[in-house]
Amino acid sequence: MTPQPKRHITEEEYLEFDHSSTLKHEYFDGEIYLMTGGTESHNLLAGNAYASLHGQLRRRPCRIYNSDQRIKVMATGLHTYPDVTVVCGQPQFTQRRRLTLVNPTMIIEVLSSSTERYDRGMKFQNYRLIPTLQDYILISQDNYRIEQYIRQETGEWLLREAVGVAAQVAISSIDCILSLEDVYEKVDLELDDIGIQTETASDDTEATTE
Repeated sequence: MTPQPKRHITEEEYLEFDHSSTLKHEYFDGEIYLMTGGTESHNLLAGNAYASLHGQLRRRPCRIYNSDQRIKVMATGLHTYPDVTVVCGQPQFTQRRRLTLVNPTMIIEVLSSSTERYDRGMKFQNYRLIPTLQDYILISQDNYRIEQYIRQETGEWLLREAVGVAAQVAISSIDCILSLEDVYEKVDLELDDIGIQTETASDDTEATTE
């Protein structure tokens, strides 16, 4: 028998399905993808980052969302749920129910062995097409390391790395500081002595064009 082609699922069908489900799903190019739950380390890292930024953004014209906030990349149709999202200014949504955000200023993803390639690759390719996005931050689960991709006026993205428990990440687009000591609080890492003692932040750069 000839295998039947997969049916293209419309965005409206996905939204109805995702809204009625107890689980979260991504949507891209006519297909729905189940998002699996995170490990304890993943949840602690995302929660710590959210808590740190939430305290700094209080009484300021920015809003911070956890992983329950869905976003849409208007240029490609990707629907996904970042670990942490910040919007400075007026948030914009695709529906009156304000379920799907379209203008994030900053996005944080916690890396895992199953999602790292996707977060660095295709997902970031989509995120780069969001005109309002200024910072994309990746948090490692394996060691004290945070990577920060910063949009430049030229359209390129500058990579800065903060390595070691004493390091910090300055996020100028939202005027906040992420301390690795705060982000990795109560997170158990299996590190060697070198990894634990590394305390300097590198300024290595990597240009990625849109």
